[in-house]
Amino acid sequence: MEYRLLGRSGLKVSTLTMGTMTFGGNPKVGNTSLKDAQRQIDMCLEAGINMLDTANVYTRGVSESIIGEALTDGRRQRTLLATKVRFPMDDTDPNERGLSRYHIVNQCEASLKRLKTDVIDLYQVHEWDGQTPLEETMEALDMLVRHGKVRYIGCSNYSGWHIMKALGVSEKDARQRFVSQQIHYTLFSREAENELVPISLDQGLGILIWSPLAGGLLSGKYRRGQTAPEGARHAGGFKEPPVHDWERLYDIVEVLVSIAEVRGVSGAQIALAWLLGRPGVTSVIIGGRTEDQFRDNLAAAELKLTEHERKRLDDVSLLPLQYPYWHQSFTASDRLGPADLALHAPHLEK
Repeated sequence: MEYRLLGRSGLKVSTLTMGTMTFGGNPKVGNTSLKDAQRQIDMCLEAGINMLDTANVYTRGVSESIIGEALTDGRRQRTLLATKVRFPMDDTDPNERGLSRYHIVNQCEASLKRLKTDVIDLYQVHEWDGQTPLEETMEALDMLVRHGKVRYIGCSNYSGWHIMKALGVSEKDARQRFVSQQIHYTLFSREAENELVPISLDQGLGILIWSPLAGGLLSGKYRRGQTAPEGARHAGGFKEPPVHDWERLYDIVEVLVSIAEVRGVSGAQIALAWLLGRPGVTSVIIGGRTEDQFRDNLAAAELKLTEHERKRLDDVSLLPLQYPYWHQSFTASDRLGPADLALHAPHLEK
C-alpha cells in the first residue's frame, strides 16, 4: 500500500480509504452489521488502509456508532477517522442542519461520542451552506482544531468558487485552512478536471474520491444490451450518480473490460487504478456490501496501468467539448478545430 501526504499537511494517508456508507440499515446502498463491519475493517487494516471515511448523516449516526463499536483492541490507534457535518440530523429543529457554529460544534461532540474517540482526524463540511457566513463556519472549525477535538479540516462537494472563497476567508482571518476536498471523479464523470483538480494542485489540497466506481456502474457488470445484475444499486433504483448518456458509459465499460480481461483482473480494479494515477489524487474511497467486493477493490492498490492502457481509457472517457482553460498555456490543440482556433485566436498564446 502506498501512502501520500494529504494536501499541505504532514498527514500520510493510504491511497485507498475505507468507505462506510453501507454500515447500518440503508437498503439502497447496503445494510452491514457490526459483525460484518468489524471483519471488513480488519481486512482493510491488514491490507494497509489507514483511514475510514464516514458522515454523521449516514443512517443518522448509525454508521459512526458501528465504527465506534468496531474499533476496539487497538484498532483505533491504527486508524485515521474522517467524518462530515452539514445535513439535517433532526427533522424538527431548524438549527440541527447547516454549517452554523451551533450545528458544527453540537454535531462534532455527537460524532465524538458515537465514534468513541477523543479526536476526529479529518472533519469535513459535507456541502456548501449559502445561509451561514463563511467566517462563522471557518471560525467554528478553527476553534475545534485549537481545542483538540479535530486535527485537520476539509470540504466535500464544493464547487471551485466555494473552495477559493473558503480558503480566502481562512487566510484573511488566520484560521485553519482545508487540507483536502472530497469529490466525485470517475472515468465516466471527469468534470472535476475543469476546476476542482486544478484548484487542488494550485492550492495544495488533497483529493479524496467518493463513489469511484459510480455506484458500481464502472465495475464491468453493467454491459450494453444486458440486464443489470440482480441486487445492483442502480438496478434497485439508486440514482447517484445520475447517468445522462448511457451509450457513452457503455463505450467506456467496453474498453475497461477489454483491458481487464487481458490483465486477468476485474473491471473495477482497472477503474480504480486509473484514478490512482491521475494528478492530485490522494486517496480513493472504496466500499462494498461483501468481503469479496472489498477484497477485489483492495487489489487495485498494487495495479499499475501502462501508458497505452491509460491512453485508451483517457480517449474513450474524454468529455465532449472539454476544451482547455484559457489560463493554461498551449499553442494548438487537436481538441479545437480550425474554426474554433480562428474564433478564439485573440485569446490563445502563440
